[in-house]
Amino acid sequence: MRVLFVEDNQGLLANVFDFLEKRGFVLDAAPDGPSGLQLALEGQYDVVVLDWMLPRMDGIEVLRRLRSAGSDVPVLMLTARDQIESKLAGFESGADDYLAKPFDITELQARLQALSARRSGRQRVLRVADLTYNLSTHEISRGDRTLQLYSGSRAILEILMRESPNVVPKARLEAAIWGEERPDSDMLRTHVYELRRRLDLPGEPPLLHTISRVGYRLYSAGDTP
Repeated sequence: MRVLFVEDNQGLLANVFDFLEKRGFVLDAAPDGPSGLQLALEGQYDVVVLDWMLPRMDGIEVLRRLRSAGSDVPVLMLTARDQIESKLAGFESGADDYLAKPFDITELQARLQALSARRSGRQRVLRVADLTYNLSTHEISRGDRTLQLYSGSRAILEILMRESPNVVPKARLEAAIWGEERPDSDMLRTHVYELRRRLDLPGEPPLLHTISRVGYRLYSAGDTP
């Protein structure tokens, strides 16, 4: 899960990042409103955690501009303001959830996972070029071919399709599938080999690409490499 934190409290960020990164989260941070807005609009995030009180532009204004630009990324407002009026103002501006400081970090993790799952539920069919993955029926096809994949290869494919055409680091794939109980590196390589063997047949434009010593990416010939 990719999460953007727009937060200027470096001590809070250090604790949160240390906890969540060990659990497979991929995290970015912005220290003020304008930089947070830019990252939220340009990046592919599953959830944005947005502090209310920020330098240069407060969180409510960031949220309003984000929604005005058409972004539907789930936003969790994170703030010391716990009055009902403040919560209502956040929801009216387009927030999806609200967590008051101080908070339990395990509750933050649970809320992030719930927001991400809720958004994933809205996007039940993934498409990259002529590749289609129906998350409701688990049917995967490329063109007129139906692909039969093992569960590990399906999990890798889902992540790569959601992130396409971005590069997904090997460590993120391993963390998403196996958590902290990481297998040896050959296990991921085996799954990717099996996925590529079934996905890219001879004569077809390849979709699955290896980025040496970094990770993997899924993109069609029409995308910018």
